[in-house]
Amino acid sequence: MMDYMFGAGFLGTRAPLFMDMVTLIVALLPLILTGTILLAKMGYYKAHKITQIILFLVSIVVVGYFEYGVRVGGGFYEFIKKSSLSYSFVFYFLIFHIAVAIITLLIWVKTIYFSIKAYSQNKLPGIQSLSHIKMARKTILLINATAVTGIAVYLLLFVL
Repeated sequence: MMDYMFGAGFLGTRAPLFMDMVTLIVALLPLILTGTILLAKMGYYKAHKITQIILFLVSIVVVGYFEYGVRVGGGFYEFIKKSSLSYSFVFYFLIFHIAVAIITLLIWVKTIYFSIKAYSQNKLPGIQSLSHIKMARKTILLINATAVTGIAVYLLLFVL
């Protein structure tokens, strides 16, 4: 059905194609996010809102694609076999990454929800801009942490 996912990746590592694709998207996410933030800074608030929602939805689809690939590909146990690092170290780092990713998802959902609500009530831009910026900064920090730890997991499993 989706056998192409498990062919050789394009980054020159032991990773299958789907892992290379997901890792590339995760690595680009902070840069794309910066672009959507610049839209707001330039006063294109509606475009900022739309691109933020699209970015969130695409990220959810990418995570779904990743999860499917991991499950069908044998899971963590299959991927750790070829790593030169200890199972325990990589496993606990993976748990840390998953925790960061889940917290990121929850905060990102909260940020989007309250932002859409404030925007629809004409409070953004406006009286809720400061609280929006504070929530957004926390979200950006967590998205960056998720990207960094996700890339690190990739390196631990497929490079080292």
